[in-house]
Amino acid sequence: MKAKIRGTEIYFDIAGMQHAPVGKEIIEKPVLFLIHGGPGGNHIHFKHDSIKLQEYAQLVFIDQRGCGLSKKDKRSNYTLDNNIEDIEALRKYLGFEKINVLGVSYGGIVAQGYAIRYGKHVDKLILVSTTPSYHFIEMARENLKKIGTKKQIAVCEKYLWNGTFKNDRNVNFYIKTLDPLYIYSKQKKRRKFASKTKGIKNYIAHDVLNVGFSTFLHEFNFVPKLKKIKCPTLILSGKNDWICLPELSKIMADNIPHSTLKIFNKCGHAMALDVADKYIKSIKQFLKRDKR
Repeated sequence: MKAKIRGTEIYFDIAGMQHAPVGKEIIEKPVLFLIHGGPGGNHIHFKHDSIKLQEYAQLVFIDQRGCGLSKKDKRSNYTLDNNIEDIEALRKYLGFEKINVLGVSYGGIVAQGYAIRYGKHVDKLILVSTTPSYHFIEMARENLKKIGTKKQIAVCEKYLWNGTFKNDRNVNFYIKTLDPLYIYSKQKKRRKFASKTKGIKNYIAHDVLNVGFSTFLHEFNFVPKLKKIKCPTLILSGKNDWICLPELSKIMADNIPHSTLKIFNKCGHAMALDVADKYIKSIKQFLKRDKR
């Protein structure tokens, strides 16, 4: 499904009923918007690693503009501000007064921006493997010098930190080289990339990724505004996350008034793979918890 909003087309999909029969009663489940990472990723991984959440919420999967099944756009429109405003426009389009928002990695940045700007429409916020400011780049760069191989360091210097991927082949090479750092699990489970999904050419849209890492990811800083987030907030972090270090999650927890922080051991950036059961259980308990 696509919503024609704000001069573009945003793809969304829905899993689970909002009003579901339980015995002889009909219960209303919370609505949960799931915001993918990148910039340049897509929603498909949520359908593999987060689909169990439909037992506890109606899930709304979204592809950000220029990503996945959403319409391609001009490079100048691939901005953090547009990603935030697109979430608000989709909320209105679908007719929800209030939503819950889950953001992973870059999606967590978008989710923070949305909660800061449109807090009155957010019931609960879930931030997974993410960061509140541009400082994550400097911290990850230094961390990589300690834990990465020469090849991993070189690939990031060549392509990632300044957003200089020339084509999808470069992105695929980056993923193949860096995935062992994203996933802590000794089994090194292979991720199900969206390139296997009809209609989506690649797991990451390199032009969207380039814009993020060459511009706004080096500039944004939500830390001074985090106190504006008044809704209950769950912050999940992996102790072994190489790119969004747990210290960044602690900063968010210290500045968001009604927040709960969980840091999982033996867990990298790909939390839903490394600690799948704990990831689902933590979100389930948080969604069911009384807002007070």
